[in-house]
Amino acid sequence: MKSLKKYLVAILSLIMVISAVAACGGGSETQETETTAEETVTEAEKATDVEKETEADTEADTETDSDADGKMGQINVYTRDAASGTREGFENVVDFKDQLTDNANEVASNGEMATQVGQDAQAIGYVSLTTDFEANNLHPASYEGVEPTVDNVLDGSYLLNRPFCYTTRAAGDYESDELEQLVKAFIVFMTESTEGKEAVLSAGGIVDVEDSTSWDELKADHPIVDQDNSGLTITTGGSTSVEKTLVAALDAFKPLAGNFETVVNQTGSSDGWARTLGDDKDGPNASEIGFASRNFKDEEDTSDAISSGKYCDDAIVTVVEKTNSVVDFTQQQLFDIFTGAVTNWEDIAK
Repeated sequence: MKSLKKYLVAILSLIMVISAVAACGGGSETQETETTAEETVTEAEKATDVEKETEADTEADTETDSDADGKMGQINVYTRDAASGTREGFENVVDFKDQLTDNANEVASNGEMATQVGQDAQAIGYVSLTTDFEANNLHPASYEGVEPTVDNVLDGSYLLNRPFCYTTRAAGDYESDELEQLVKAFIVFMTESTEGKEAVLSAGGIVDVEDSTSWDELKADHPIVDQDNSGLTITTGGSTSVEKTLVAALDAFKPLAGNFETVVNQTGSSDGWARTLGDDKDGPNASEIGFASRNFKDEEDTSDAISSGKYCDDAIVTVVEKTNSVVDFTQQQLFDIFTGAVTNWEDIAK
């Protein structure tokens, strides 16, 4: 810039000289001098344009370098509530149980987690693989270099995973025998039939569809499905993460089982057992089937249930807002972020 200013001062001085000569009647020499001055000014303008272009290129390079450095600024940590099976599974795999940073923002459901992280450019959180990432403005991140996909969970290469489990009420503990028989039929449909497993798979659940039997072969043992069941209602409770796979299975089963009604009341994994076999089983939120996005704990005794077990697997996915350039995390990086040891994105992007 200093050299440009000197150059412009020299040009102005030359123009003043030319003007003085012209005033004295310089004739053809004056015309030649004026022409030279015009050419000099043009060259100066060109030089200015070149310098502007150089400055612009430099600014662009700086911006590119900044982008290449990755996300900058404070990391906003989001976590699930203490009753969440997703939180338990995430903390167990990353190995920071009871060490969560006090600055974490707690949310009550898988859907709320997806919404909050998708609206915060500085955020990091975790959700079920069944989540609609695009609709929630999220980028699903890899874990230890492995993408969260159904195939990678099935082959064991994606390590952030957990089971989706269910339990029913005890035999004889239903509003009617018909409702009990309908629940039995649904469990078989969801866990054993080709149609049921395909429904779960379509909603993001991880199942082996090849290991299944057609519903036409299975339904002979469940004559309840051949009658009009529009007066019966199956109520479910427990994990919010299972909701998409559960609803997909229920919707596939309804037209095959007399068009029964459903109430899907998912509030958290701890409620899955409590509302079917525990202290809340006779309360206002009682359920016929309870779900947990984890294994049932030792104190959650399911031995009295008509049926209990795992119906599919799920991946827990670390998520960031879609424009975040940091999209692959190691176990150590997640540990550092969620315990508060690292609080800025530039420290992760290095």
